[in-house]
Amino acid sequence: MEDFARKACQNIEALRKKRPLIHHITNMVVMNTTANATLAIGASPVMAHSPNEVEEMVSFAGALVLNIGTLTRELVQSMIIAGQRANKLSIPVILDPVGAGATSLRTAEALRILEKVKVEIIRGNAAEVLSLGGEKGAIKGVESFQEAVEAVEVATSLAAKLRITLAVTGREDFVTDGKRSVWVSNGHPLMKLVTGTGCIATTVVAAFTTVDPDPLSAAATALGYFGLAGEKGARKSGSPGSFQVALFDALYDLTKREVIAGIRIRAHR
Repeated sequence: MEDFARKACQNIEALRKKRPLIHHITNMVVMNTTANATLAIGASPVMAHSPNEVEEMVSFAGALVLNIGTLTRELVQSMIIAGQRANKLSIPVILDPVGAGATSLRTAEALRILEKVKVEIIRGNAAEVLSLGGEKGAIKGVESFQEAVEAVEVATSLAAKLRITLAVTGREDFVTDGKRSVWVSNGHPLMKLVTGTGCIATTVVAAFTTVDPDPLSAAATALGYFGLAGEKGARKSGSPGSFQVALFDALYDLTKREVIAGIRIRAHR
């Protein structure tokens, strides 16, 4: 089994040397949060949504994040334009299907993106991933009432069918490319009490793809690093408001020793 802890160290070090631009077409709720998180891990954020500039902007990016949290049909069209340009330039595209399964529009538009754009990684919760696989997910708004373990079979099948990597996040995270699968056990319950932590996870995954050519490794090490930052932040703060600040600090200042000792990734049996 690969030493994912050491790989996570290599990835974060390479990321901070490279300082890639991460192009976000994302939701209005989390823009400031994800921009600050992107800076904290050592990458550079840009939030450009206009269909008149997304092709040009994504041409400068190391990765593209598509997040449908506050979707409109016009915004999805910008995502498709940017995604298709990213595909031509071999720039990784990461999809966050926020709230898929909650409404028919969200599910349909997420599937439309997957039809029109070659996505490298989907990062979503269990209910969102189940909905993309044609199953009924237990979701209210954008909150899943299911854990990753309930989506293992669907995620594995969907990953193989689409030739994609699925990162299903929850109490434990499940990452699969349809052939290889791992569990990531890092994280803290306070992360569910701060808006945008799932979106930050997607951003960290996107950033790691700019330095790690293996999507499964990039997703797993990114989620391990992010979850470990949550654990460190929670040791400094026990309440949601101050925890958010502590989380940003931890994303910035996790040490190599902490990463090697703390990341918990294991093979799926």
